[in-house]
Amino acid sequence: MRASSRLGDTSASASRPGETRASATRTGGGTRTASTRTGGNGRVFPSLPQHPDPQAPFATSWWGNAWIAALEGTSLDAGRLACGRAYAREGHVDTITVAPGRIVAYVHGSRPRPYRAEIRMRTLTPEDWDTFLDAVATEPAHIAALLDKDMPHALAAAAEQADVQLLPGPGDLVPSCSCPDHGRPCKHAAALTYQTARLLDADPFVLLLLRGGDEAALLDELAQRNARAAAREESDSAESDTGPENLPGTLAREAFATDYRPPLPPPLAAPAHPGEPPLLPSLPGAPDSTSLEFLATDTAARAHAFLTTGADPFAAADPWHDAVRLAASHPGLTGRRSFSRQFAELARAVGHTPTDLSRAAAAWRQGAEEGLSVLESPWDPPAGPFDRARGALITADLPRMTIHRNHLTNASGSLQLRYGRDGRWYPYRSEPGRDDWWPEGEADVDPVGAVTGVLET
Repeated sequence: MRASSRLGDTSASASRPGETRASATRTGGGTRTASTRTGGNGRVFPSLPQHPDPQAPFATSWWGNAWIAALEGTSLDAGRLACGRAYAREGHVDTITVAPGRIVAYVHGSRPRPYRAEIRMRTLTPEDWDTFLDAVATEPAHIAALLDKDMPHALAAAAEQADVQLLPGPGDLVPSCSCPDHGRPCKHAAALTYQTARLLDADPFVLLLLRGGDEAALLDELAQRNARAAAREESDSAESDTGPENLPGTLAREAFATDYRPPLPPPLAAPAHPGEPPLLPSLPGAPDSTSLEFLATDTAARAHAFLTTGADPFAAADPWHDAVRLAASHPGLTGRRSFSRQFAELARAVGHTPTDLSRAAAAWRQGAEEGLSVLESPWDPPAGPFDRARGALITADLPRMTIHRNHLTNASGSLQLRYGRDGRWYPYRSEPGRDDWWPEGEADVDPVGAVTGVLET
């Protein structure tokens, strides 16, 4: 079946209601994967994110910029275009529907009710599509480019030489809007046109749909034409086997069907330690440089953990635990009796004193979440390793200790072991008689090892 009977009639689109596809939407130098759906003979794109950088272009492809040039070459009011760009950058354009010959979206303006903006463009005739597909099918590189969501200059030039205009020129875009402004375009239609450039930039099939061609039907027709061309080549090759030696070449069928990609290089090995943040200058009116370095250090540590383990080991259940983790990750900010300004502000932000936060940070360094639980939550361990601990300490000629819940404390009140739910012993020290216990030393599954580790320091 020729393309003239399949692509010229837009009601015979291959798209089915509810069918989904994914398209990559470039936003200010990055790429966002947006879910689009097809319905009837059109495609529906969700509202694009804000485009906050006023210097970033709306399109990076040459065909996306040609679309914008068609809009700006028609407008006689630079002020409306500037307002349209601002609306587009700020995300005022809702869901965009693209169908043969038109684009429609609701655009939020100064009033609570959005306006319905529409851009119309002439579709190609069946004869135009026939000519265009002939031009594409003769060059396998053009087919590969379209499959990669690219539109090379050579493809557009071949279509133009065949008198088929793919890209709009000045005056080809016909805007309309439900707002009272009769400008051509008004700022709402201009905003829709700028946002459409971002869709075109990511997927040239959006432009072909506007001209009346459905992506699935186009690719199907190209595949059939390529198969017919390959069959003709094989027939010609068979007829010429008895003639002169054939010249080397590649069948169009093979060029079209092959989709080789070189393997990706192996990822670089993760560094042994997180990187250090740069030294930031202190400038009037700027955020505190020490606080920024504090946060940058934490961000680098979390990123390094993600890179090496694939999970976030610092996920905290509440702000207090997260503050403790932050304080423990930056031990240089505090001691037992001296606190930096940043450390004191961190403690106040979670409703605790700097001393409380410093003690909790020391517990976190002993055993992370379990170390903090040992500090804050006494419990009654079952019989077993806990009961055998006192005998092991006496056998090792270490001080006799009294029992209170999961705590073992020496007679002078200066040394304490706390038994954790993870089966480890956590050593604590206090000045005699003050009952001011601080985590000190390393946790150990052996109570003797935990005590001797503290006594030897």
